[in-house]
Amino acid sequence: MTLYTIGFTQKTAREFFEKLKSNNVELLIDVRLNNQSQLAGFTKGKDLEYFLKEIVGCKYEHQLVYAPTKELLSDYKSKKIDWDAYTEIFNSLIVKRDMVGHFAKHYLDKENAVLLCSEALPDMCHRRLVAEAMERELGVEVKHL
Repeated sequence: MTLYTIGFTQKTAREFFEKLKSNNVELLIDVRLNNQSQLAGFTKGKDLEYFLKEIVGCKYEHQLVYAPTKELLSDYKSKKIDWDAYTEIFNSLIVKRDMVGHFAKHYLDKENAVLLCSEALPDMCHRRLVAEAMERELGVEVKHL
């Protein structure tokens, strides 16, 4: 299985959907805590579900099990904690919520799934941490779009 990750910021709708189409993505797993923000633009929950079906031909799921807690996200955004602390706390959340087990049970049989978050690059985004856990524990191939 190939597990892709993608962020929507700094991408036009055309770039975003073409990346998904060209990689034959069949399922987009939204790992954002809030998928209804005005800042989400073309990736707002119900709109995104419609666009994915019509443009890409793939399914959409919003899975909060893979999202950070409100407190963790708030602490990071307000600079109460740095990226290293965020990573440590989020990695413990991966274990606590059994994200790997959840993924194995629900998604391991998918050919091409993608984890969506807002960050343009995966470097400092929790989607990378989730993907790396799946790579490490389940042997999936990870590609960042």
